[in-house]
Amino acid sequence: MPADQPFAFLISLIRPIGGYLYGRKTYEATAVWEPPAVLRGGTPATMEFASIWQTSEKIVCSQSLKTVSLPPTRLDREFRPQAVREGKAKSSLDLAMGGPTLAADRLRTGLVDEYHMLIVPALLGRGTPVHPVNLRLRLDLLDERRFSSGWVYLRYRILA
Repeated sequence: MPADQPFAFLISLIRPIGGYLYGRKTYEATAVWEPPAVLRGGTPATMEFASIWQTSEKIVCSQSLKTVSLPPTRLDREFRPQAVREGKAKSSLDLAMGGPTLAADRLRTGLVDEYHMLIVPALLGRGTPVHPVNLRLRLDLLDERRFSSGWVYLRYRILA
């Protein structure tokens, strides 16, 4: 659970987001925010975060996931770049994505305008690399924040 300072910052980042694209593992990791019980007994920040997350539109791209449990979440079996482009064009809100495999696919298709990274001081020692292998991007640093907890936030614009 994030400390209060970075958690409040995360809430300010997700408030203007209109929808999320997730891969299976990221969706499963964030599904802890689904149960209505999360809203009872939590801190004001966790309750606000859970409320925002629960009501946000989510699309999970997965061939292995059987179902998604909370509306307004939709399961797509395949990635359709044109559908994402059309959704971006129709919405005035931002579209966010989570998960290194999913992000790699989207970065390769040119669907990503900005790259946000939250570095949390913990070493896991394994897993999928956060950056796509064999993909070179030019980035322009737009924002960076450091938190007393050791967390670091970086926001980049992807240059053509």
